[in-house]
Amino acid sequence: MAEVGTMRVKSGLAEMLKGGVIMDVVNAEQALIAENAGAVAVMALERVPADIRRDGGVARMSDPGMIREIQEAVSIPVMAKCRIGHFAEAQILQALEVDYIDESEVLTPADTEHHVDKWGFTVPFVCGATNLGEALRRIGEGAAMIRTKGEAGTGDIVNAVTHMRAVFGGIRRLQSLRGDELYAAAKNLQAPYELVRWVAENGRLPVVTFTAGGIATPADASLCMQLGADGVFVGSGIFKSGDPDRRAKAIVEATTHYQDAKILAEVSTGLGEPMVGISSASLAEGERLEVRGW
Repeated sequence: MAEVGTMRVKSGLAEMLKGGVIMDVVNAEQALIAENAGAVAVMALERVPADIRRDGGVARMSDPGMIREIQEAVSIPVMAKCRIGHFAEAQILQALEVDYIDESEVLTPADTEHHVDKWGFTVPFVCGATNLGEALRRIGEGAAMIRTKGEAGTGDIVNAVTHMRAVFGGIRRLQSLRGDELYAAAKNLQAPYELVRWVAENGRLPVVTFTAGGIATPADASLCMQLGADGVFVGSGIFKSGDPDRRAKAIVEATTHYQDAKILAEVSTGLGEPMVGISSASLAEGERLEVRGW
């Protein structure tokens, strides 16, 4: 009998996306731009993070009608976001047969204490993390893919870099510990011991790890890949730029050939205006999205 909804199946879907770019889109037209550029999946949401940040208010799950239009327009996987802890939105997205649910800090959290119990769903989840402990807590809840957080909608890569270094550096530190020291490490990380031991023994997370937040140029994508990401999420950086078609293709090429500086120079040439962006350092504490989740 075929396996349905097991962690093996859920994480296997993410393995198929490795080395690729997942693009935020708000309509079928943008989804087609993403597919034609070579994106491995699209993330359907009502507004790209830059517009959520600009407009303020409460950001919620997208209209199912818009998600269906995108599903009908493209042949690549379609993901969609629910609010942190909003299991009813997740149930609706599963009923729509999206390929992945992103329990995302970009939307306004629905629960300040509990994330969705992802083991109860057959659809796989991706969740954000700023450090190793947060990543392992989400995996312990059933996340089949981790997305290291940046500061979404800013076009500033600095926070994405900070959090990737925190996650991957944390993994290297675990590998240096003795077996009897892993119990204290698990306590300090507030993460399940079995997961901590697995990471120490294997030198990686047990699921695919993409990165997101602030990627706006081909060089940004290359930087993330060289730091250890399995792939990248890009949204505002493409559709808030002067030439989304060309920039989307360039970021896909840069993600694929992230170690080839000559190709990176070529695809970075003449892309037009990048998104203007916001320096993450200028944001007040209440304006930061990455601190949502724990």
